[in-house]
Amino acid sequence: MTVTKDTLIGDILDFDVDCAKFFFEIGMHCLGCPHSRGESIAEACAVHGTDADELVKKINAHLAAK
Repeated sequence: MTVTKDTLIGDILDFDVDCAKFFFEIGMHCLGCPHSRGESIAEACAVHGTDADELVKKINAHLAAK
């Protein structure tokens, strides 16, 4: 899986639940919420005031290392 800013959070967590730690690190603690699972990384980062590109980079590095 390759993650982009348009990738849905739910799809990422379904692929690898260990990615939740990257969302928790930036204050996204609402991962169980149905709305957050249907949100893209870009949408979630905009709401939380965080850098979507940095989050995508971390997640892709984690997935590539598996």
